[in-house]
Amino acid sequence: MKNIAIVLAGGVGNRMGLSMPKQFIPVAGKMVLEYSVAAFERHVRIDEIAIVSHYSYITEIENIIKRNTWNKIKKILPGGQERYHSSLAAIKAYADQEANLIFHDAARPLVSQRIISDVTTALCKYKAVDVALPSTDTLIEVNGDFIASIPDRSRFRRSQTPQAFHIETIQKAYNIAMRDPAFTATDDCGVIMKYLPGTPIYIVPGEEANMKLTYKEDIALIEAFLRRVL
Repeated sequence: MKNIAIVLAGGVGNRMGLSMPKQFIPVAGKMVLEYSVAAFERHVRIDEIAIVSHYSYITEIENIIKRNTWNKIKKILPGGQERYHSSLAAIKAYADQEANLIFHDAARPLVSQRIISDVTTALCKYKAVDVALPSTDTLIEVNGDFIASIPDRSRFRRSQTPQAFHIETIQKAYNIAMRDPAFTATDDCGVIMKYLPGTPIYIVPGEEANMKLTYKEDIALIEAFLRRVL
């Protein structure tokens, strides 16, 4: 099946308190989004790329594409208010194709070629794939301002992206989810877990460099990682 990378760039930057969404922040001479897209553009197993953006920034996305030499981008899709609206936009856009959809946060500019390779390889065997790192900190469950329990951290991972799926699998999960009046979701693997609980989700090892730009302080960390690879 075709491997289609869906770069999720629908955020508007409210959490960081900046005048621009974080995917457009310049880091070491390029926008964060440019690094994210370029990683999929140069990977030999990625057949096509779609970018999901807030409608207000579609023209900006078009300008970014023009000044780069990308040729795999086939669609720019308008997202919605919540993250899952962006995923749904991609699922609907490719509903008539046999494909794997590989969802990646635009704000993770340092996804490696190894991660993309491992994800696409896993899709040959599994219908749902996540990328995750072991938790290095002690985890605590709280009750108000007090510790209620301390779980075994060896059983926990920190989820990253890409998260990838056979299109019929993620489509079926969302079809069920959209009939649930109490539906909420923070990521696509969570939708699979809740609405297709019998579907195994394979975990590909992540990397510390594949961090998400969330706070202003993260910019310096991303620049430090970039200095190692550029």
